[in-house]
Amino acid sequence: MTTMNRRRFLLGSAAALGAMAAADASAVAESVSQPLSVGTPVTLGGTGIRGGLVGLGTGVRSWNGQSELTRKGKRAYMEMLEYAWDRGIRYFDMADMYGSHDYVREALRKTGGRDEAMLLTKAVSRDPTLLRADLERFRHELDTDCLDVVLMHCITDQDGADWTQQLSGCMAVLEEAKERGILRAHGVSCHSLEALRIATQHPWVDVILARINPFGVKMDGPVEAVAPLLEAAHASGKGVIGMKIVGEGELSDRIPESLRFALGLECLSAMAVGFSLPDQIDQMERLLRSMGTVDTASGRRNVRPA
Repeated sequence: MTTMNRRRFLLGSAAALGAMAAADASAVAESVSQPLSVGTPVTLGGTGIRGGLVGLGTGVRSWNGQSELTRKGKRAYMEMLEYAWDRGIRYFDMADMYGSHDYVREALRKTGGRDEAMLLTKAVSRDPTLLRADLERFRHELDTDCLDVVLMHCITDQDGADWTQQLSGCMAVLEEAKERGILRAHGVSCHSLEALRIATQHPWVDVILARINPFGVKMDGPVEAVAPLLEAAHASGKGVIGMKIVGEGELSDRIPESLRFALGLECLSAMAVGFSLPDQIDQMERLLRSMGTVDTASGRRNVRPA
């Protein structure tokens, strides 16, 4: 190598190293540690769907088209939705059987925030024809072309020893809808341990909504049985969302302990919480901020020890 070429080579190498160092420095600069918040951005596993750490659940003691929030009346429910939005909540957890779609639609029209919101809803139909009609109705009720996540609601052993065989027709309807761009991800909410075990292993499942808290209250099984299943689901790229974090209110005197436990489960992307009063959102926000931080670049949570 001539002296001139060698000089050019060294200069080029130095420039390249300098560019790499600058890129590394930029990456470090972009990685900021921030306090955890109800609105901390999260991604649901390998779906690419962005939402928030805490979702406003609407299904406390709910069924037959009603929930605790709908029973409070439209004004109270709308105030709750708007308050949640103002506090940074962007994940709204709904269900056809909770009667929540119309309220969320109106709230999003007022905030103008459909593009920022993650809309998750659930269908109870076990017939493919009925489910196909449900999806069209859901889109109309929520005034959206595309639903972010649609789950088959409350899957249990009653849906068959292997629910994926019993409900294969409904699974095909949701898969087709995803291919058509009507929804972005599909999955299940589970209410039995065997149903959950199957869901964690099946490739069709994009998202799992599972009951989890440190005390086994209103769960599908003991914590030592449920947690490893959720970890396996997360490892395979599924989005895992926790529900019954405070045992549907039964753990109201142990919320800090329950919340710290959920935050420490790296397999949980998000959690749906059945808030019924605005003050409960503020309490959750204060607890989250006191419990840890999140790395804005990696999304990794750092939970402080109790």
